[in-house]
Amino acid sequence: MNTPLPRRIMAGKARRIMPMEKTFDPAAIEAKWAHIWESRGLFRPSRPDATPFTIVNPPPNVTGALHIGHALDNTLQDVLVRYERLRGKDALWVVGMDHAGIATQMVVERQLNERQQKRTDFTRDEFVDKVWEWKAESGGQITGQLRRLGCSMDWSREQFTMDPHFTEAVVKVFVDLHKKGLIYRDKRLVNWDPKLKTAISDLEVESREVPGHMWHFKYPLAGGETYTYVERGADGNVVLQEERDYIAIATTRPETMLGDGAVAVHPDDERYRPIVGKYCEIPVGPKEHRRLIPIITDEYPDPDFGSGAVKITGAHDENDYGVAQRGGIPMYRLMDEVAAMRADGAPYAEAAARAVEIAKGATATPAEIDALNLVPEEYRGLDRYEARNRVIADIDAEGLMVKVEDKLIMQPFGDRGGVVIEPMLTDQWYVDAKTLAQPPMAAVRDGRINIVPKTWEKTFFNWMENIQPWCVSRQLWWGHRIPAWYADDGRIFVAETEEEAQGQAGAGVALTRDEDVLDTWFSSALWPFATLGWPEDSDLVKRHYPNDVLISGFDILFFWDARMAMQGMEFMGDVPWKTLYLHGLVRAPDGAKMSKSKGNVVDPLGLIDQYGADALRFFMAAMESQGRDIKMDDARLAGYRNFATKLWNAARFCEANGISASTSFEAPPATLPVNRWIIGEVAATVAAMETAFAAYRFDEAANAIYSFAWDRFCDWYLELIKGAIDDETKAVAGWVLDQILVMLHPFMPFITEELWTGLGDRADYPLITAKWPAPNAARDADASADIDWLIKLVSELRTAKAELGLPPGARLTAHFPASLKPRTDKLAAQLDRLARLENVSFDPAPAGASAQLVVEGETITVPLEGVIDIAAERDRLTKALAAAAKERDGLAGRLNNPSFVERAKPEAVEKARADHAAKEAEADRLTAALARLG
Repeated sequence: MNTPLPRRIMAGKARRIMPMEKTFDPAAIEAKWAHIWESRGLFRPSRPDATPFTIVNPPPNVTGALHIGHALDNTLQDVLVRYERLRGKDALWVVGMDHAGIATQMVVERQLNERQQKRTDFTRDEFVDKVWEWKAESGGQITGQLRRLGCSMDWSREQFTMDPHFTEAVVKVFVDLHKKGLIYRDKRLVNWDPKLKTAISDLEVESREVPGHMWHFKYPLAGGETYTYVERGADGNVVLQEERDYIAIATTRPETMLGDGAVAVHPDDERYRPIVGKYCEIPVGPKEHRRLIPIITDEYPDPDFGSGAVKITGAHDENDYGVAQRGGIPMYRLMDEVAAMRADGAPYAEAAARAVEIAKGATATPAEIDALNLVPEEYRGLDRYEARNRVIADIDAEGLMVKVEDKLIMQPFGDRGGVVIEPMLTDQWYVDAKTLAQPPMAAVRDGRINIVPKTWEKTFFNWMENIQPWCVSRQLWWGHRIPAWYADDGRIFVAETEEEAQGQAGAGVALTRDEDVLDTWFSSALWPFATLGWPEDSDLVKRHYPNDVLISGFDILFFWDARMAMQGMEFMGDVPWKTLYLHGLVRAPDGAKMSKSKGNVVDPLGLIDQYGADALRFFMAAMESQGRDIKMDDARLAGYRNFATKLWNAARFCEANGISASTSFEAPPATLPVNRWIIGEVAATVAAMETAFAAYRFDEAANAIYSFAWDRFCDWYLELIKGAIDDETKAVAGWVLDQILVMLHPFMPFITEELWTGLGDRADYPLITAKWPAPNAARDADASADIDWLIKLVSELRTAKAELGLPPGARLTAHFPASLKPRTDKLAAQLDRLARLENVSFDPAPAGASAQLVVEGETITVPLEGVIDIAAERDRLTKALAAAAKERDGLAGRLNNPSFVERAKPEAVEKARADHAAKEAEADRLTAALARLG
C-alpha cells in the first residue's frame, strides 16, 4: 500500500519555477498528467485509516473501443471518484474487461478465416490458446482510451473475467447454486443464432421492421366436417354467413406449420365455438400422411386480428410456447443448429403417425417428442427460407391458400451474427431468477439500494416481479466452461473439478464434460465482489464490499445491474452497492439514436483531439440531467473548451500580477468588501456543489462551478481588483483560484492539475491528493450586498450603452438617490473604473431624455441630452422593434398552427421555436431601450 500523501499545503511560500505557457494546449498536458498520476500510483487506495469509497466500472468488452456511451459512463464515475478522493476518502475504482464470449470468438474466427482456416481445424484447447494470443497482442485497446479520458482507475489491479481467480469464483457460484437447486438443466425456448450456432440473450437481439408477408391458409377439418361460420359487424348484425369445412389461419412463417401442435382461438370467439375440441389437418406434406391437430381455446388469440385463429408452434415462437405450456401441447423442433430443416430421425410417415397418436391423447416423453422429425422428406435439409417457398408453393397448388398480404413485420436479428434469430426449443442451463430476485426487490423497497432517478423503480419492479428463468449456457468455445459432467446413462454431475465429479459418479464411470460455456452476463454478475478477491475472505473484500455506487446505462438495468444484485445478495449476504445511478443515452444532435447504419456515430477520441478531454468531460457532466438523454452539441463542446482557455488566461493574469498558490487551507483574513464578497461566493459554491453531488445532480454541480469560475471570478472579481492588487488581495485571489481548481478538478482534471502545480512549487502535492474546500468564513452579508449591487449597476449601464449604440468606454454622468451615497463612496474606485462614470451626482437629474436604470428598487438616472441624437435613436429603435415584432409574431403563428407542428420535421419545429425565442428576446430588449429614452 502506498504511503499516504499529505492532506494539507505545507507552510511556506508557494513559488513557480517557470512562467506559464501563453497558450492552453490540452494535448500536451493530458499526456503529461496521465503518465504522472499513474506512474506515481495516485489512483490506488492509500489511506487505510480513511472511510473507503468503492465503485466498479461496467467492464467493457475486451474487443471494444471507446464509444460515446463509454465516455459518458466513465466520466460520471471519474467525477464521483475524484470528488470523494478530494473529500478524504480512500477511493478504489475497480477497472477491468469482460471476456465477451461471442464477440471475441468471432474476432478470432475472422482472423482464422483470413488465413483460410476455421475454428474446427483446431482442438478446443488449441483454439482457446489462439484467443489468449489475440488478447495479448490486440485485446483491450479500450483501456488506453479510458486513460485518455482521464479515468483515475486503479490500473495496478486491472481485472479480467477469465483470470484464474475470477474463473474460480464463477465455478464456485455455479456449483453452489446447483446444490441449492437454483441452477438446473431444462428444455425451453431460446433465441438461437444460426450463424453463430448458439443461444443468445435478449440483449443481443435487435428487432428491425422489414418488408414481409402474411399468408392466409386453410386448415381442413378432420373427416370432412363442416360448420356454420358467422361473422358479425360492430352493431351485432350478420355480415357474413357460410358453411366451412376449414379453419383459416394467418402466418408470417409458413415453414413452421410443419411443427404445429394445435390451432388456438379465443374462448369468447363465437365464430369457432362449434369446432372447439375438434381436429383439423395441417395442409402440407404427403396427403396420405397429413397430420391432425386439435382446435383449442386460449386467451392469447386476438379475435380482431386476422382470422382470430392462431397456429401453435411451441418450439419456434415465444407466444406459441406460452400457449403450448398452458395447454400441454407438444412442441416439435423442426430445425437444426444452422436453421436448416432437420434431416435426422425416422421417416416422416412414421413420425407423423406417432404425432397424431400424441395429439389424440397418447402419452409421450419430452425426449420422444423432441426426437420426432415432422419435416417431410422433400423438405429435409433445406434452408428455412427455401423450405418456406416450397411449403407455400405446395399449399397454393392444392388450392388451400386464401390470400397473401404485403406487411411490415418486426424481425429479430442477432446483433453479432447479423442473421435472423430463430426461436428454438433446446436443452440449456437455467438459473432460478425468480427466487434470486426476491432479496434485491426487498432491498430497493426498504432503501438499502437507492435507485436514481426514482422513476426507474417502477420499471425495475415490473421486470423483477415477472422475471423468467435465466438461460446461462452458450454453445461457444471461449468462456467459462460449465462445470458439469455426463455419464452414459444421462446422469449429470456438477462439481468444481473433474476429480470431484468422478468421486460423485464412482470409479469406472465414464464421464464427458459439458461442451457449453456460461453466458458472459453470468460471470460479470459477480463483478462487485469477485474483483475484490472473493471467494477468499480477504481484507479487500471486507473493506470495499458493498460498493458505494454503481453508474450504469439504463439499457443494462436487467441484464447486468439486477443480476449483480441477485448474485451479490445470494453470496455476500448484502447489497452489491448502496446507490444505483442510471443515466440516459447520448444521442445525435437531432435527437436520433446513434448507429453505424445511420452514419451518425460520434468518435469520442476525435472529440478529445479537437476540444480536449476536459471539455468533453465537462460537456458530459453538465448535460447529464437525471432522466434525460444527452444530445451531442459541438457548439457546447467548443464553449467548454473556451471555458478552459478562459481559466488558463485568468491564471496567467494572476501570475503576471504576483498572485500565486495559496499557503493556507483556510480563507485568508480580508477587510476589503470585494475580498470578503469573493470568499463568501466560494462558500456558497461549495455548498451548492455538495448539495448537488449528494443528490447525484451532475449537471447542477458542473453548472455551479462553471458559473462561479467564469462569471463571479473571471468576469467580475479579476475586473474589480485590477489596479488595486495589494497583499491582502493577492492572498485572497491566490486562495480563491486554488478553491476553483479543487472544485473543478473532478470535471476537468488535466487543466486544473497543470495550473495547480504551475502556480506554485507543489510537485510533491499534486491536486489529485488535495483537500476539498471547507471555507471557514460564512457569506459576508454586507460585502455581498455591496458587490452584488455594484455588479448589477455596471451590468445595467453596459446594457444601456449597447442598446443605445454608445461605445463601452463612453463616460456618462449618473444621478443617484442620496440614500446610496454611503455605498458609492465605499465603491468609488470600482465605479470609476468599471462603470466609467464621468460624474456621480446626488442632485436631481435635469429635464430631458435620460436612461432610467433600476437597481434593487432604486432608480439611477443617466441624462442623454447632448450624448446621443434622441430623435434619431428613437426612430432607429422603433423601426428595429417593429421588424423584430413582425418576425416574432410570424413565427408564433406557425408554432400555433397544429398542422405545422404535427407535420413538419422535428428539427424544423425546434428551429422555429428557437428563432421565436430569439426574436421575442430582441423585441423585449428594444422595448426596454425605448423606455429608457422616456
